[in-house]
Amino acid sequence: MYKLGELEIHRAIESEVPIFDTFTFFPDATREVVEANKDWLMPRYIDPKTIEVILCIQSYVIKTSHHTILVDTCVGNHKSRPARPSWHMQNSPFIEELASVGVHPEEVDFVLCTHLHVDHVGWNTKLLDGRWVPTFPNAKYIFSRNEFELWAARYEKGETVPVPLVYEDSVLPIVEAGQAIIVEDTHQIDDGMWLEPAPGHTPGHVMLNLKSGEETALMSGDVIHHPLQLIRPEWSSRACEDPHLSAVSRTKMLERVADTNTLLCPAHFGSPTMGHVISHATDGFRYRLIDE
Repeated sequence: MYKLGELEIHRAIESEVPIFDTFTFFPDATREVVEANKDWLMPRYIDPKTIEVILCIQSYVIKTSHHTILVDTCVGNHKSRPARPSWHMQNSPFIEELASVGVHPEEVDFVLCTHLHVDHVGWNTKLLDGRWVPTFPNAKYIFSRNEFELWAARYEKGETVPVPLVYEDSVLPIVEAGQAIIVEDTHQIDDGMWLEPAPGHTPGHVMLNLKSGEETALMSGDVIHHPLQLIRPEWSSRACEDPHLSAVSRTKMLERVADTNTLLCPAHFGSPTMGHVISHATDGFRYRLIDE
């Protein structure tokens, strides 16, 4: 748990494993840069044997004096994801992981999805008597209007990329249950808690700003996937729909938080994930983890 002023920030991890070849996931990455930085990239962020990036699939839990907010909901259980074998028909103890940080499904007030990719919406729903129903029965689910309308239109057109069934099993049931809130991309969720547009990875991607007293944090979703992008912010992942715009959003974000007290909370950095961005004299940025 991290205390940000009066707020509590917890992490609930679904998985944390080597998952994609570094040079496939980051098409512009070079072996020279990885080799030059292996002393801090390995083994926490890149597996030294397979040279695969290690990604943490996790949710953030924010506890305020009034509300419990869940940010992004991982891959989920029993979801058909044959295009991603390691995520196909999972049966993970994620609900128990949430309980370990003091959260039960009925206690969640808001669920925010920074965007609607497969690994950020999965636990929106659970399978009950053959139907997908909201996992968090008392929560309002917050979707950015730009993001939601994009995926709704793709669904209506029969488009299934990048991963089939995600909208059908993890977003549409929330809408049908009347628990979705479609908001503008500057929406304020609570005191000191507001959205900010950060397009590129997806067109409607948003980040979440937090402020309590004099302390600030930024939950950046997939604006940055991996610490390798601190060194080269211009390197976008193959999962980014608009690699150039993704790089613009990432660079802007890093320049803003670097050398400040703003805590960065990325979606996928290896544990303990959260930290502070530090400017590097000659080579992008570096990272100081919260436990260092």
